[in-house]
Amino acid sequence: MQDNSVNNETASRVDAIIERIGRHPDMLVPVLQAAQEEFKYLPQDVMMSIAQGLNIPPAKVYGVATFYAHFTLEPKGRHIIRCCDGTACHVKGSMAIMDAIRSHLNLKEGQKTTADGNFSLEIVSCLGACGLAPVMVLDEKVHGQSNSKDALEIIKSCEEK
Repeated sequence: MQDNSVNNETASRVDAIIERIGRHPDMLVPVLQAAQEEFKYLPQDVMMSIAQGLNIPPAKVYGVATFYAHFTLEPKGRHIIRCCDGTACHVKGSMAIMDAIRSHLNLKEGQKTTADGNFSLEIVSCLGACGLAPVMVLDEKVHGQSNSKDALEIIKSCEEK
């Protein structure tokens, strides 16, 4: 984190979160969780404001935010697609599903969120539904025993709504 500037609105919103949760360095993870819920991700100015509010080094905030997979430093789309690439899903064709989704959403290599901000594609190691492999989750709804065609139909249905 290099830029130390924090706008007043961001600082006020973060300060309200810290006041609600607790102004103690041990409350860093709950504060990060609440901030991510509030801002939908953890932008640099939010993390800087958290560091100032909890009186801890910005590097510590950044280290915790990047250590836990739950936190994201990039904006996510309105709809979150999680594709499992665990062993069972991989063996049953999850790569073809992910490739079809990337192509349909026009996601380039390394890009997770569509340009219009409608969808984010996350590849996860396990969704805990190996018996339904390959598995895809769209907005918390599990779709099991999918194939590329099924996955695209589910996404197209979501696009139409």
